[in-house]
Amino acid sequence: MKRVYLDHIAAAPLAPGVLEKMRPFLEAGFGNPQSLHSDGQAAAEAVEESRERVAALIGAAPPEIIFTASGTEANNLAVKGLAQAQRAKGNHLVVSAVEHASVLNPVKTLEKSGFQATIVPVDRQGRVDPAAVAGALREDTILVSVMTANSEVGTIEPIAEIVRAVKAKSPGVLVHTDAVAAAGNIPLDVEALGVDALSLSGNAFYGPRGSAALFLRKGTKLVPQIEGGVQEGGRRGGTEDVPAIAGMGEAARLAAAAMPERTACMTALRDRLLDGLPRRVERVHPTGSREHRLPYHASFCVEFVEGESLLLSLDFKGIAASSFSACTSKSLKVSHVLLAMGLDHALAQGSLIFSLVETTSETDIDAVMDAFPPVVQRLRDMSPLYTEFLKETRR
Repeated sequence: MKRVYLDHIAAAPLAPGVLEKMRPFLEAGFGNPQSLHSDGQAAAEAVEESRERVAALIGAAPPEIIFTASGTEANNLAVKGLAQAQRAKGNHLVVSAVEHASVLNPVKTLEKSGFQATIVPVDRQGRVDPAAVAGALREDTILVSVMTANSEVGTIEPIAEIVRAVKAKSPGVLVHTDAVAAAGNIPLDVEALGVDALSLSGNAFYGPRGSAALFLRKGTKLVPQIEGGVQEGGRRGGTEDVPAIAGMGEAARLAAAAMPERTACMTALRDRLLDGLPRRVERVHPTGSREHRLPYHASFCVEFVEGESLLLSLDFKGIAASSFSACTSKSLKVSHVLLAMGLDHALAQGSLIFSLVETTSETDIDAVMDAFPPVVQRLRDMSPLYTEFLKETRR
């Protein structure tokens, strides 16, 4: 059976050439970048080359890039580090209702130490209203965090407009964006966006897992969350993972060059899914914004079916997909993103996400189209809710 892997949000393959860039530092070039000898300096040069490439991907200056071990760490560093550094100015934070757990959970932790937070709602497409963000600001607000794009429903947020609304009302408020789902997949420029901090992850654009970074605008104060070393300008202690950083830099270079072609290819296949599955099966609802959407992302809610059962049944047919965020998919909870968008619990239970890459083919999409209807029908035939629905429609 040919496997069709469409869960690239959770884990993606390395881009061609990335492993070759990493290999010297996995084998002979194992020097510590903080060492003064030639082996250490060779490693340090590789780190700085990658810093330049990651910075170029998002229009930043190299010294504004802080390498971390994951997007989750980058978000924690941004939310906690910025809030703690600004505490003398206030203790109020503003975040959207659809943020990743690596933003929402640090906010909850900060609340336990005296900070306060306002959660801004979203519309039915998962979009944040810039006016609502600005309206949530108070005199003691110090930080706003709204993601660039949502990995569960694919919606791209109006970050530049949000930043303008925030800065117009309170110029001193810092704005962070979690761009893990977006960076390397859609064009991003931190100057055009106006953000003070931005999180990104190498794995999201075909780099190695364990590679990520935080953009921090020059002059912005930050309290380190991992202490004990001078690495990353004293902002993130710990010996640098040179192979991962080297791989991320190469993936960033490749992503910048290939983005237009990748976008065109994946958008066409994405739209085949968004249009085709609801035509093949009734009561299948695309989620998220169609107009403002990640090019590689197709998501749905399927009535009368549980997402876990749907995933397992598709996997049996050779198709790998996801139900919602890989960081919470085993929690057996309903997606907070879908609930924030106004979906009821029953419908949100049937969430399904397909995430594509440039090597996804028409044949792969055909396989999904063919496998999906009988899988859904078999699961619905076992559902008491579907049985009740049929009875109601026949009355």
